[in-house]
Amino acid sequence: QVQLVESGGGLVQTGGSLRLSCAASGSIFSINAMGWYRQAPGKQRDVVATITSGGMTNYADSVKGRFTISRDNAKNTVYLQMNSLKFEDTAVYYCNAVVVNTGRAQFVSWGQGTQVTVSS
Repeated sequence: QVQLVESGGGLVQTGGSLRLSCAASGSIFSINAMGWYRQAPGKQRDVVATITSGGMTNYADSVKGRFTISRDNAKNTVYLQMNSLKFEDTAVYYCNAVVVNTGRAQFVSWGQGTQVTVSS
């Protein structure tokens, strides 16, 4: 079993910053891509940012220049630094990882989500 646990969400004013963390634990052999997604009320879950095991990153256009994704492979942890937050960034944020377990099976694992609320 593999678990992803997010932390760092909360309430922040427009223009403020938050840092999300997501730690993977369990029967992990390796982790390939990791990412952050978000889902606002009544909307579909969309990708925010992704990062490969080698550190290559991609961002949604709406967060480019404001958000930074990073990872610590030794800790099986991915981070999302969010600056200049806007009201429209309000959503539940989920982390995601493509995991290879100790049995060499590959699958996608999701965290439980953490709420980010930006007040205008």
